[in-house]
Amino acid sequence: MVGKILVTGGAGFIGANLVRMLLKRGYQVTVLDNLSTGQREYIEDLPIRFVEGDILDADLVNRVVPGHNGVVHLAAQCGVPASLANPRRDCEVNIVGTLNPLEASRMNGIRRFVFASSNAPLGRQPPPATEDKAPLPVSPYGASKLAGEAYCLAYYGSWGLGTVVLRFGNVYGPFSAHKNSVVAKFFKDILTEGGITIDGDGNQTRDFIYVDDLCRAILLALESDVAGEVFQIATGVETSINELAAIVQEIVGRGVKVNYGPPRQGDIRKNYSAVSKARAVLGWEPSMALRQGLELTWEWFSQRYRWNR
Repeated sequence: MVGKILVTGGAGFIGANLVRMLLKRGYQVTVLDNLSTGQREYIEDLPIRFVEGDILDADLVNRVVPGHNGVVHLAAQCGVPASLANPRRDCEVNIVGTLNPLEASRMNGIRRFVFASSNAPLGRQPPPATEDKAPLPVSPYGASKLAGEAYCLAYYGSWGLGTVVLRFGNVYGPFSAHKNSVVAKFFKDILTEGGITIDGDGNQTRDFIYVDDLCRAILLALESDVAGEVFQIATGVETSINELAAIVQEIVGRGVKVNYGPPRQGDIRKNYSAVSKARAVLGWEPSMALRQGLELTWEWFSQRYRWNR
């Protein structure tokens, strides 16, 4: 499949990396982003079409979608804390904001639609996260992402739209300076404050996936004929936040003060994924080791920020 791809949220962290990979692959790319969290500077020098606008603007979405071969829907309200602070806004952005590009894709004969989800819909299910477990979300964010997944599957079941749901692990890498995910926050806090804060006791676990590995999975989903399916996209490796902090300290190579704060409300305690389905069906395999990926990410952050020693 070589043609035109629309990336919603394409000026954000994952989007900035994905757009570069799509361009190298020979695609023409349109980015739709309202720049509420995305950074125009991440993509401003790239040969793409940029449309500044909101996924909640159905008329705008209906004008932008036609003429593309596929849509990658990354735009979202991302994260548990913001969903707890404003669950209505989380619902609007993640549910109506998914319905709008789905409906525009259906009406305009778009072939492929890839939806960015996470393990948040699974919630209380014990790890490893797998595609066959019943979702039991514990946060409004998990509930809204579950609804987005359901709409994607329904549009395949009702109209044959080639939807694929990808449940991302904890993604890290370059172009994440605006994010408050744990890796990005650790590196920013080290560079600006000289230390890091771990929420809770640090024994909570996550499955950390480097952004290039994730983008390859998105590309494979776009180019596959598989539709109406959900895939876990992670590494299958469980890493505690304490272990992550230790690796980060070694990479930085200087004394980094570690503080502990209260646990975050709505967070999943243990979280990692089994990725056998993605291997078997999409032919996808994660390749970046955590330490190597963290080294590359630290290099990007340390070039961007002046270290306040």
